[in-house]
Amino acid sequence: MARLIYSGITSLDGYIADQDGKFDWSVPDAEVHTFVNDLERPIGTYLYGRRMYEVMVFWETAQVGADQPAFFRDFASIWRAADKIVYSTTLETVSSSRTRIERQFDPAVVRQLKAEAGRDISVAGPDLAAQAFRAGLVDECHLFVTPIVVGGGKQFLPDNVRVKLELLDVCRFGNGVVHLHYRTKA
Repeated sequence: MARLIYSGITSLDGYIADQDGKFDWSVPDAEVHTFVNDLERPIGTYLYGRRMYEVMVFWETAQVGADQPAFFRDFASIWRAADKIVYSTTLETVSSSRTRIERQFDPAVVRQLKAEAGRDISVAGPDLAAQAFRAGLVDECHLFVTPIVVGGGKQFLPDNVRVKLELLDVCRFGNGVVHLHYRTKA
């Protein structure tokens, strides 16, 4: 059975974007990006909400010439090779290959996808992840905690959801980012 994994880069106070919707403070350096690439490599399907898809679709057409760093080219290749499902009631068309739109998040369908998938699944974006958490679908979490406090904005983890976690790994990076890897416990 495939694992459903929720990953993200957060501020120390738990936000993926600040009150102005900005997340430029979270851009990973080469060391962190290379580590993220290794975590993303086993992903066969990405589950996105519309807003997260609109951010990530950059990787579909990103220029990956020799002038770009190896970690950048590597992530573009990883992203392009994966299937993508975008959950949106407003998105009319997609602008990436291997991508389809679903109008609603159905936990039973995602549960079936987990049972049948040959590779892991990533859920991206806090609103969609909240639905997956509430349905008991999330198996693991990867948090990349950035050494900044932004004081508010878009939360990484949902309100009103209680999930016990088991710490699997901690990794510290030279830029002060800390990676926390958790498995959910029943």
